[in-house]
Amino acid sequence: MLKIAIRFLSYDKPKSIGALAGIVISIFLVGQQLGIFLFLTGAMKSIVENNKQYIWVVDSKTDNANSLAKLDVRIGRQLVSLPGIQSVHAVVLAAAGAKFDDGKTAAMTLIGSQAPSFVGGPWNLYEGTRAEDMLPEGAIITEFFDTKIFGDLAKGEYFELNGRRVYNAGLTRGVRGFGGAPYAFTTIERARAIGNFSEDEASLFLVEASADANPADVIASINATIDGVRAWDGETFAATTVATVLSSSGIAISVGSLILFAIISGFVIIGLTLYSSAIDRLRDYGTLKAMGASNGYIARLILSQAGILAICGFLLGRLLVEGFRQGVSNAGVMFKYPMSIQVGFFILTLFIALGGSIFAIRKISRLEPAQVFRG
Repeated sequence: MLKIAIRFLSYDKPKSIGALAGIVISIFLVGQQLGIFLFLTGAMKSIVENNKQYIWVVDSKTDNANSLAKLDVRIGRQLVSLPGIQSVHAVVLAAAGAKFDDGKTAAMTLIGSQAPSFVGGPWNLYEGTRAEDMLPEGAIITEFFDTKIFGDLAKGEYFELNGRRVYNAGLTRGVRGFGGAPYAFTTIERARAIGNFSEDEASLFLVEASADANPADVIASINATIDGVRAWDGETFAATTVATVLSSSGIAISVGSLILFAIISGFVIIGLTLYSSAIDRLRDYGTLKAMGASNGYIARLILSQAGILAICGFLLGRLLVEGFRQGVSNAGVMFKYPMSIQVGFFILTLFIALGGSIFAIRKISRLEPAQVFRG
C-alpha cells in the first residue's frame, strides 16, 4: 500500500507539494508562536526560576515577582528566629536610570544581593565574570544582549547610574526580565545607595530551610507567625507569577488565537488539496473499487498518503522552527522546546494531515465504481 500511496502522490506533484507546504507552514507558525510564548513566560518568572531552591518571602498581597512591595528588614531577623530555617538572605530590586558617554540613556532594574553568598544575585555569568566582581566600588554586572541599549557598553567602561559613577564589571548572558527595565546586578548596599532604597527595607527575603526541615512546614510556620508577609515555594511562586501576568494581559489570547488560526489554515489547505487530488483521480479510485477494493482499503490508502505528507512536513517544519529558534537566540530571545512540546508538534502534524484527509475519504467512500465508466 505504501508504494501505491507514493505513486498517487507523485502523480500530481503540484498538489502534493501544496499539501506539504500547508503542513510545513502550519508547523512553523505554531512553533514560532509557541517559542515566543515560552520566551515571554520564561522572562516573567526568570528571577524566581533562577532562585527556586529557596523559600520566597514577599509582601502578603504580592502574587507577581515582577511587582514587589518593600518589606521591613526586621522581618529578616524574625525569620532567622523561626525553627527549621538555616539562613535568610535579603534582596533589593531598585529602579535606576543610566547615562552613557555617548549621550544615550536607559533604565535598569538593579538586583542587589548580599556578599559573600550573593543569593538571588547574578546568574548565567558570561566571559569569566564572577559574582565577586561586584565587590569593588562602583561595580555593576550588566547583560550581554542589552549592550546596544546601553550605548555599546564595554567591560570595564564607566557610566552614570542615578548620577553616580559606576562601571561595567562583567556580563551575564540570557538574563531577561519582563515588562520593565533590563536586569543588572550589584551588591545590596550599592543597590540601596543608587536606587535611593532605605537601609531599613528590602524587596524580598530568600530563605534556606535546614537540611532536616520540611520546606512545606517552614512555609506554613512563616505564614502563621509573621504578619504582612507570605512565604512561597519557589516553583509555586514562579507558576503563580506567570498565571497572574497572563490573566491580566492579552498575551495568552493573542498567542492562542494565532496558533489556532495556523492549525485551521493547515487543516483546510491539506483537506482541500487532498480532496482536489481525489477528484482528479476518481477514475483510479473507481477502478480500485471495481476490482474489489473496499472503502476501508481506500480510506487506508488516502490516510497513507496523508501520513507520508505528515512525516515529511514534520521534518521540514521542525527544521525551520529550529532555524527560527537559533536565529532569534542570537538577538537574546532565548528559549528551548521541551520534549513534550516536540512530541506535541508531531501529534499536531498527524492531526492536521490525517484530519484533512477526511474530506477526500468521504468523497471516495460515496463513489460507485460504475460512475467512472459512464460516458
